[in-house]
Amino acid sequence: MNQDRVESLAQFHPFTRLNKLLEGVLPGGGNTPLLLSLGEPQFQPPAFAIEAIANAKDAWSKYPPTAGTEAFRVAAKAWLGRRYHLEDKLIDADRMILPVSGTREALFHVALSAVSRGLPNGKGRVLMGNPFYHTYAGAAVVAGGEPAFLPAGPETGFLPDPDAVPAELLREAALVYLCSPANPQGAVADREFWRRWLALARSHDFVIAADECYAEIYSDAAPVGALEAAQESGSCDNLLVFHSLSKRSSAPGMRSGFVAGDARHVARIAQLINYGGVAVPLPVLAASTALWSDEAHVAVNRARYQASFDLADKHLGPIFGAVRPAGGFFLWLDVGDGEAAASALWREAAIKVLPGGYMGRPDASGNNPGAAFIRVALVYEPALLDGALARMAGVLGPIIQARRAAGRTAAAGRR
Repeated sequence: MNQDRVESLAQFHPFTRLNKLLEGVLPGGGNTPLLLSLGEPQFQPPAFAIEAIANAKDAWSKYPPTAGTEAFRVAAKAWLGRRYHLEDKLIDADRMILPVSGTREALFHVALSAVSRGLPNGKGRVLMGNPFYHTYAGAAVVAGGEPAFLPAGPETGFLPDPDAVPAELLREAALVYLCSPANPQGAVADREFWRRWLALARSHDFVIAADECYAEIYSDAAPVGALEAAQESGSCDNLLVFHSLSKRSSAPGMRSGFVAGDARHVARIAQLINYGGVAVPLPVLAASTALWSDEAHVAVNRARYQASFDLADKHLGPIFGAVRPAGGFFLWLDVGDGEAAASALWREAAIKVLPGGYMGRPDASGNNPGAAFIRVALVYEPALLDGALARMAGVLGPIIQARRAAGRTAAAGRR
């Protein structure tokens, strides 16, 4: 990889940029530092998952098969069927489901696969919403492709509009990353969104990577999945969906998820894992099988997040209005200047958040759609978040008041 591409890759890593922003800034206010910058749930997974790992201890001496175990694949298929109301024939558990060592790795591998397949035919573009999860862009660069950023702001409902994509991009696309519930904005796609994107993928022969890692964390109705739209055609062609236990089961350290869908592309990802990836260890597969088979702990987890959003409404609602997203566990707050607000929160309240601009790229007019925002991950117990959100309100309230006062002054001057 040449130096230009290495430097380009570094630009997409938000936490590297955050560390640089806060370098030399001491966490203040006499508070214990709290990291709300990273989407890493700080809750314990269910005890039965830990017991399953312990009970499978003899399997640590064995290399795990890339395809995992039959029990895992059957459990993953059964969960997909229950969660998305799928007919049994849509998914073949042996050919269309693959366990992965965390979906971040799989989302990276799909770019390596799709771009290498597409480049000989002039299809090296990797499309994603703007803002975006940084792995998408990093994977595109490493694969030798070119990231292309689609507007995903308020005007499009915080999701990329399939009808607004230029024809040239569609012709050159090897892969499109679509995330619902969206990271960072929390927007949820409906069935028509998935239908329209699937139609484009099949007519232009690109792969859809449907990142649905936050699908079990929602406020009202369970988000529709891409497989529900695929079922209408009876085919998973051009579609891969990605699911994880990191968020659903508060088990990020297990590094366990799966990819499901188009058997051709599942096989290509399996080949990449065989050469340079990490197969999921057998004891982890045993625990994962148990987790995908249980719904009770997921409901408890979801209720915990809703309690946290109740606190966010209490402390931040008077400042920002409605802050609760449709899905996921992030707050996406318009603070005017995300970097300035992130610095102030760390300096004055010892709370670390992520500037939204670090998840976005400037558009053709030079506007970064995330620059005015901060992303706040509500990944601690509600009792701990209560005080943290109160401290946030104490810092952000004056910032927003000053911003609004300046706006009123500017408006008066124009009159």
